[in-house]
Formats: sequence, structure tokens, C-alpha cells
Amino acid sequence: MKRSLMDILCCPVCKGDLGLRVDAEDEMEILEGILHCAACDVDYPIHEGIPNLLPQTSR
Repeated sequence: MKRSLMDILCCPVCKGDLGLRVDAEDEMEILEGILHCAACDVDYPIHEGIPNLLPQTSR
């Protein structure tokens, strides 16, 4: 996932801002980490550079 996506990503449930925790990245993108919505208190994982923004009920 490119860091520049943080400017346009929002929580799919409440449309709130997402925080970012990076666990692994290379010079191009974030490979592993978590997007966190403080309003919903929900984590969305980033695995192999792909953020999973499906609401928890759909996972």
C-alpha cells in the first residue's frame, strides 16, 4: 500500500479517519501493518501490501 493512499482512505463503516501502524515496509510501499479507526475501534489489516477494508461483519 502506498503511503499516499492515507490521504484518501477512510473507515468503510463510519467514514472516519484511519490511523496507521507500520510493521514492515520497503522503499516503495507499506507491506504489513494495521489501519485503525479510533471512532469504531476497529483494525483493518495490511498484508503483503494490500489493505483489507471489508467491514468486520463481511470478513
